[in-house]
Amino acid sequence: MSEPETTESVADGANQETEAAVQKVQKRIEDAFDIFDHEGNKTVDVREIGTIMRSLDLCPTENELTDVLAEMEEEDASGYVRLERFLPVMTLAIMSKNYRPHSEEKLLRAFQTLDQEGKGFLTQDDLKQFLTKEGEPFNDEEIEEIMSAALDDQGNIVFKEFIPLMAVEEDLAS
Repeated sequence: MSEPETTESVADGANQETEAAVQKVQKRIEDAFDIFDHEGNKTVDVREIGTIMRSLDLCPTENELTDVLAEMEEEDASGYVRLERFLPVMTLAIMSKNYRPHSEEKLLRAFQTLDQEGKGFLTQDDLKQFLTKEGEPFNDEEIEEIMSAALDDQGNIVFKEFIPLMAVEEDLAS
């Protein structure tokens, strides 16, 4: 006959699961960081941090990215970020589900708001106008990247085809 589980043993099991999840997330972070660590010295160029974060399915705004960089940059402003400063900040961001992308529903509503005629698509010119004139402006490289993924054969962005490409898996810890 087995002994009943105590509150302590249940808590120990939960702690082990949490620790395993944290270790899995940290492995993903380290792997992403290593791709950009060209010198193999556990540092990356500060300009790569946004790309690394996006590769981890995080979607910070430029202002949020500036705040994250301020949190992890060295005092001497060397232009590099060390893994030991990057890892805890990213672990917390992923585990607390910060910088999450918007849901497909919310993205569809946003596109529908921009599509005042109810056509179900935006033209390339319309989207470029919105991306450069409204909110936080995109640069030319970002616009080109979006256009290369979003445009259909007629040069339009059809919401129902484009939005799934923007979606991210819900469970970042996997």
